Amino acid sequence: MALALNAYKTVTTVATTNAVGIYTAPVGYAGVILLANVANVGSQTNTVSFSHRRTRTGTAVTTEIQRNAPIDSNDSISLVKGKLVVEPGDVLLISGSNNTDLKVTLSVLETLI
Repeated sequence: MALALNAYKTVTTVATTNAVGIYTAPVGYAGVILLANVANVGSQTNTVSFSHRRTRTGTAVTTEIQRNAPIDSNDSISLVKGKLVVEPGDVLLISGSNNTDLKVTLSVLETLI
């Protein structure tokens, strides 16, 4: 079966206090992050951190995109201004100051490379 040239994906999750991978670009595809949004549905200001991790020759390099960005109660922020391209095997990680109130939405275009 032939691989799709382009595939759109929506990733949703709740950020927790532990940094976890929320998207990994699959083998053979580059992921273009079209939207990365976090909504704070809680009653207090919370913070969020968003990072990119690439592992090459056994060495993982994590680069912060947002670090402890505050989000007011009942508000949201965009984690990426513009587009972000992730190569096969790259991982996007997220963590927050609360285990229940930070809801994450990613819109990804996976394109065959």
